[in-house]
Amino acid sequence: MARHWPRSIHWAPPAPTCGQRDGGQSPQQPLSRGWPCLGSTGLGCVLQPLLQPLSSACARSLPDPDWKLPEEQEHARALFHSSAQKFWESLKPSEREDATIAAVEGMADSDSYNAEACAAMLDVLVESDTSRLQHVPSIVRCIYRWLMSNTHVSAEHRLDNSLLELTHAHPHDVAVTLLCCAPSCDRAAATMWRVMVSRSRTAEQVLRELVCVLEDWPLHRTCTSDGDSADVFALAATRVLQEILRLPGCPRRLNLLFPRIFLALLSHIFFATQQMPEEVDTFWRRCQQEGCPPTNPSRFAMLTVKALLCRLEYDDVVFEVERKRGWDTLLSAETYHCAMGLLARQLHSISRSLCYGIADYLAKLLRRKKQLWEVPTMAFLVEFLDYPNVRCWGDNILQLVPMYLQSKCRVMRRLVLRGLLALCKTPLMVRRMRPLLRRLIDLLMDADVEVVGMTLSVLSKVLWATGIRTASPITLQLADRLRPLFDSDANHVQLLSMRLFQDVMEFVVEEEKKPLKQHVHRSLIPLLCHLYDENQCVAELAEYSSRVDEYLQQCLLYLQSPQASMRVAAIRFLGLAGQHVAHQQVKLQVIYKALQSTTKDVSDSVSSLATQTLFLLRAAERNPPSRFRLPVLQERFRKAWRRRPSLWDIGFLCCWSSVQS
Repeated sequence: MARHWPRSIHWAPPAPTCGQRDGGQSPQQPLSRGWPCLGSTGLGCVLQPLLQPLSSACARSLPDPDWKLPEEQEHARALFHSSAQKFWESLKPSEREDATIAAVEGMADSDSYNAEACAAMLDVLVESDTSRLQHVPSIVRCIYRWLMSNTHVSAEHRLDNSLLELTHAHPHDVAVTLLCCAPSCDRAAATMWRVMVSRSRTAEQVLRELVCVLEDWPLHRTCTSDGDSADVFALAATRVLQEILRLPGCPRRLNLLFPRIFLALLSHIFFATQQMPEEVDTFWRRCQQEGCPPTNPSRFAMLTVKALLCRLEYDDVVFEVERKRGWDTLLSAETYHCAMGLLARQLHSISRSLCYGIADYLAKLLRRKKQLWEVPTMAFLVEFLDYPNVRCWGDNILQLVPMYLQSKCRVMRRLVLRGLLALCKTPLMVRRMRPLLRRLIDLLMDADVEVVGMTLSVLSKVLWATGIRTASPITLQLADRLRPLFDSDANHVQLLSMRLFQDVMEFVVEEEKKPLKQHVHRSLIPLLCHLYDENQCVAELAEYSSRVDEYLQQCLLYLQSPQASMRVAAIRFLGLAGQHVAHQQVKLQVIYKALQSTTKDVSDSVSSLATQTLFLLRAAERNPPSRFRLPVLQERFRKAWRRRPSLWDIGFLCCWSSVQS
């Protein structure tokens, strides 16, 4: 038959003074709450003959078990333990845990005399076989209530040994239950956490459990051994960690778990700078009412990060980041990733081995499909890629690139490309980037010129390293994507695209260039017009050939260029092309119309040249010249390029006109 134990136990044996070891007995007081169904083996009957010598005053003054107890108190505690052992052995194995829980539950309502007996019962239970206990969360809650009800220093540590044994055998149950009982880490909870991290064998276990909670924002959902579902706030673990960092003898295992703890705290800052969930906001207000520092969650997490770095003697990092205003930057959602990069650089300056451990863990985090703060994580990781000795995990990073190159976040795409540029410093890594070519080529259509510029740089390095010699589909696709970039508003994109186009033409061997012919023809007019680009570097990179009929429409676009020199180049080409298509009235009228609209150009030099070119073409139409062949047009354009005439110089057109006349 199941036994139902009372929640508290009270019996009242006589309370002689400490000196009355063999003195007379006072009349026995009746039990205020008995143990049903135990009869002669009840706890009071077993303990009463042996507990007589200890007065309530003596029991109340029992100190921390780690202290050296007075001889009399040591003897008293031994008597309690012996009596509890006999009582515990008299119970059936199936009843022992329930009986102990009932005893411990009553500690908060008992006097010190009965409380010592209950504590002895718990000592006996955990000394037997802690691993088989089924109601550890209930025991932890009882210990917490006992500490909440007892403020005496000596009694505060009476259950330390039992708590340590429970923590060693059931770290998850103990840590999660205590976080649920006291999320704000009040006095009683702080006492229990200090005890649990005071021994090396339990400190690492507790820290690992805290890290698991820290890594889940905003709630860590888990289940204890008794089947109770538990939702623990990540900020509750942050509060506990801050309390642990204040201890004089901070756990040595903190170094081992530093990467996970450090990054988890940084993630708290990131999430707290975003829109705060209502449940977190409510939780934090409750914590503040219970005595937590009057700061917001993000600043609280930041202070914990600084305390962690100082505790591990990384004070220089804290100082340098403070000097560069990095901590304030960390509290802004817009600049958070910049602060992460600053932290990474400062950490690398003091400990490379530490940074490699962090980088390895970051790579593991980024492999998670639903990583919620991948941008700050990537920002931290990219900073380490600028340093040597990355081959050990460079391949892991390359595996992440395809997924994050397609990110909708502009900052993420920039960070990934920065990482690839850093890896390009290692020849082995560059050769292994060849499978990424197609994805990189797709990025050339990105609206962000910074992304396009970095993509061109990476493509150039990969092409040089891999030495593509054939006109493969990738090469053809690249040539097609480069052509629109010749007209980019960003000069560096123009330069890089033209240089890469030139490289592609050079890489492909002569017998394989035929498939590229069409792409080269399409690129002619843009390159010809850029011969007159105001940017000297762009002009020098422009290569050309000529097929006038196909390029007329392309040339018309350059009449809208914001650069006057390029509009002049387009007008000059239209002058040559107009003579070539003089027998095709439709195309000639298109040229007339374009030149006519340009006669009102804001630039006097452009409008003047357009007027004169239009006049010459109409004059030539009235007196048709002999047809010029394509090579003649090519040669004239080459000569025009060599002479590089000024905006007012249209001598080559006048010369051409005089020849016709």
